[in-house]
Amino acid sequence: MSELLTAIETHPFTQGIPPRYIHLLSRCALFERFGVQQPLFEENFEATRFYLIKSGRVALQTFVPTRGPTTVETLHAGDALGWSWLFAPYRWHFSAVAITPVEAVSLCARTLREEIEENHDFGYEIVLRVSRVLLDRLQATRTRLLELYEPPL
Repeated sequence: MSELLTAIETHPFTQGIPPRYIHLLSRCALFERFGVQQPLFEENFEATRFYLIKSGRVALQTFVPTRGPTTVETLHAGDALGWSWLFAPYRWHFSAVAITPVEAVSLCARTLREEIEENHDFGYEIVLRVSRVLLDRLQATRTRLLELYEPPL
């Protein structure tokens, strides 16, 4: 079994997914490496990839007026990164920057969307899992905003 296939199969995002879907994912996957402070993607740019973080740490950031780029959440090995690729107009809602060297499985968004459209069972599995990622990001953003704007005691 290839290293890429193993990385997809063992990632928490794919836990319990039917094996036939691992092969669908692997057809649009590649390994990517990012150096410290290297962006994985930038807010408002086209969302073309979906990442399964294999190693390293990534700062998920948004621009906050008067504060500049603000980290909303720090992601680690085992986390999935990106949901903007699934929803039109397919633009990143956040930026992501490597804090440490990062290795990730990178999945082609266009191919995933095509597979989802053709195979609704596969689509259901992916949308459920991406929805969990979306919920996690929403909760992390809410928590971070409460911290940033908490009135002084």
